[in-house]
Amino acid sequence: SGQHKPHSLKKLIVTMQNDAGENVDLYIPRKCSWTNRILAAHDHGAVQINVANIDPVTGVSTKTSTTYALCGYIRAQSEGDEAFTALTKKNDATPSN
Repeated sequence: SGQHKPHSLKKLIVTMQNDAGENVDLYIPRKCSWTNRILAAHDHGAVQINVANIDPVTGVSTKTSTTYALCGYIRAQSEGDEAFTALTKKNDATPSN
């Protein structure tokens, strides 16, 4: 009987639920704030930087921060400083002068 019979494969769908019974993802990968590339586990050049939010009136920290992630590709192309500066200016984290 030299015929090959295809195996029927059943997909295993794994979902994780919280205490309220809502479906939650097992893992949400980080993305580069500049390119939207997924930051894979093997991207050892990737960085995550937290920038303090400043009250524009008083100039004092609000004790909150904005998180930026940059992939290793951007940093390897020597564009990390440009990307970081543009992102912070876009979110009013740096002075305009």
